[in-house]
Amino acid sequence: MNDNNCKGFHELGVLGKGILLNQDYKSWRYNRNFFSQAILSPKFSDEAINWTNKLFNELENYWDKLYINIKERNNTIIIKENNISTWFNLFTNDMIIALLTGERSFTMAGYFNEISDDEKAERPSALVDETVKFVHAIRKYILGLLMFQFVSPFLRHYFPYFKNKSDDYIQNIKFINQRMDTIIKRRRQEIENTPLDKPLPNDMLTSIITANTLRDVNYNKIDDKEAMRPVTDLEIRGIIFDGIIAGTDTTANLISFIVYYLAHHPDVKRKMFDEVDRIFQDDKTRPITESDVHKLKYCEAIVKEVARIFSVVNSFPRSLEKPDEIGGYQWPADTMLRINIDAIHHNEEYWEEANKFNPDRWMVEGFEPKKNSFIMFGGGLRICPGRKLAMIELICLTALIFRKYDIDLIDKKAPLKTESATVTACTELLVDIKLRN
Repeated sequence: MNDNNCKGFHELGVLGKGILLNQDYKSWRYNRNFFSQAILSPKFSDEAINWTNKLFNELENYWDKLYINIKERNNTIIIKENNISTWFNLFTNDMIIALLTGERSFTMAGYFNEISDDEKAERPSALVDETVKFVHAIRKYILGLLMFQFVSPFLRHYFPYFKNKSDDYIQNIKFINQRMDTIIKRRRQEIENTPLDKPLPNDMLTSIITANTLRDVNYNKIDDKEAMRPVTDLEIRGIIFDGIIAGTDTTANLISFIVYYLAHHPDVKRKMFDEVDRIFQDDKTRPITESDVHKLKYCEAIVKEVARIFSVVNSFPRSLEKPDEIGGYQWPADTMLRINIDAIHHNEEYWEEANKFNPDRWMVEGFEPKKNSFIMFGGGLRICPGRKLAMIELICLTALIFRKYDIDLIDKKAPLKTESATVTACTELLVDIKLRN
């Protein structure tokens, strides 16, 4: 990480905290350990599937209320010219915040209230407004990261345009920190008021707060005072917030890209319909289960192939710990390199017909990509610790959508509308959605 980055991130107060931007190896390893411990537990996976079912039912309820008059016409068209990418972004916002903090987020309800002429969501308006404000602050924070990374300290401090923006971003992160601290404090109090023999929620925040305390099943089993100390509120805030940042846009945009590629490949969509129908047996309403997720092999193949052919994150940085030769050139220690994910995923040396969208490649018995040729979740020591959660959410959502609906693009000749910054985001995906017979 170069000197400008360090100064900018230090100004924002994010350097050396959490996981994503933490260059302090000892602190990063400590934080990641608790993140991974929580997210990889069977109870957390169950919670992820439970929330996917619950929030998808909520999404369908909003669709029915918004488009009921159209629905009644021929019982086929549900949504006409709907920008479905907006709904996916709101869904994943509500999902990741509930999973990580245990607090409800109502951004889908906020959007429903915004576009509905008559009926409003059955949620207190103050609560909806509060969560929408929090999510907007998170979006603003991401933009602030780019500014504090690429705009020099001199411009941020002395040029009015950049100074006003940087001051605004700093106030924004103060608001986020206050909101996060309130959530953490409230959860600590709830845990303290819960008897030791009573169960606690399975969200990540609760798991991290109780780690290395009397409520932890591993308490005093490891003889390492540093590794076994409880996590501080400041560390918790960094861990949870990084999880929210990393777990929203990536999943939401990949779902949009899945819809786009399936619309362009009806043969693939037909195979997916066959798998989904075989598993659900025409039941359009029962909750999806962990057993279903393991059986949805072709849905999993579609997720992986879309991630390969059209990466949500097209590159990621790595810093050299020591001098090294790469690409025939000598590079000094601390050189920041960017790994080009798109180039690797489209390399003919690694992939047969690399530029062809072909989920069937993942269904070949014994198929495994060559080492480091598929880096949907990065790689090495800093591989995404939330990859299991992401796959659960992507597979579940794909199956829940397409077991009941068929989705087609309004204009198949139109290019996919995206913009790239930290991630490649789908800015608009206009679709028709029809009930499947």
